[in-house]
Amino acid sequence: MLFLILSILCSVIVGVIFKISRKYEANPSQIISFNYITAITLCYFTFSPDLKALDNNAPLEVYTSVGILLPIVFLFLALSIKFMGIAKTDAAQRLSLFIPILAAWLLFNEAFNTYKVIGVLIGFAALLFILKKPSDNKENKWIYPTMVLFGFGIVDILFKKIALYTVVPYTTSLFLVFLISFAVSLVIVMYKAFVTKENLAVKNIPFGLFVGIFNFGNILFYLKAHKAFSENPSTVFAGMNMGVIILGTIIGAFFFKEKLSKTNILGLLLALIAVVFIVFSQL
Repeated sequence: MLFLILSILCSVIVGVIFKISRKYEANPSQIISFNYITAITLCYFTFSPDLKALDNNAPLEVYTSVGILLPIVFLFLALSIKFMGIAKTDAAQRLSLFIPILAAWLLFNEAFNTYKVIGVLIGFAALLFILKKPSDNKENKWIYPTMVLFGFGIVDILFKKIALYTVVPYTTSLFLVFLISFAVSLVIVMYKAFVTKENLAVKNIPFGLFVGIFNFGNILFYLKAHKAFSENPSTVFAGMNMGVIILGTIIGAFFFKEKLSKTNILGLLLALIAVVFIVFSQL
């Protein structure tokens, strides 16, 4: 249970760091790039990945797709936190679990039971309530958490495909994905530096290092939690999703004074109920 709690804390802290970085006018794309330097270093010394294990049959196209998508989705995550707040962004990220669930049904012909159908329907209703903004706000910034939802949902499907390829250790695959993501994030930073004349700033380094530490910690403790609850993975699944939604809401409301309407709060409650139904569907 300690590993699960640590994973939840790490996941929410990443959002908190992005939120705090706004006060210092830090650059999200540069933070993301430095984040991958930290993640790559920690992954190398923690898991000792062996790239020689990659053979000709390794799903390199999947590795590349995930590597390209991750930094882009991270940028939308930062923008979503900036314009919509931690609570709504965390909820959108957790509701992304419905994308691989629908993919399992539509693409892989997985059977749906009553619990799963109810969970998906409640989840979509929750999303509409969570993303509903007050009527006096004319900006359609809901696009950012929506991209977070779909982005992480697609990444989750691709990670599942990587996990199915058991010839290469999962940690080695993760290391390669981090390398590709860093290369993509570096291209984005260089483009902004040379084309849009965006200045490189030293202040982005510490934010990137901290994001990388907690991003890696989230993955590490999540894997350890699944190992500890190997006979009951639904405990990890439910605890992680509900824990992040609840903690993200509390921190957003009490520490950053994020305003949530009654409709938004109803959406968060529906999100928790949806996760519970999905867990029951797996039992």
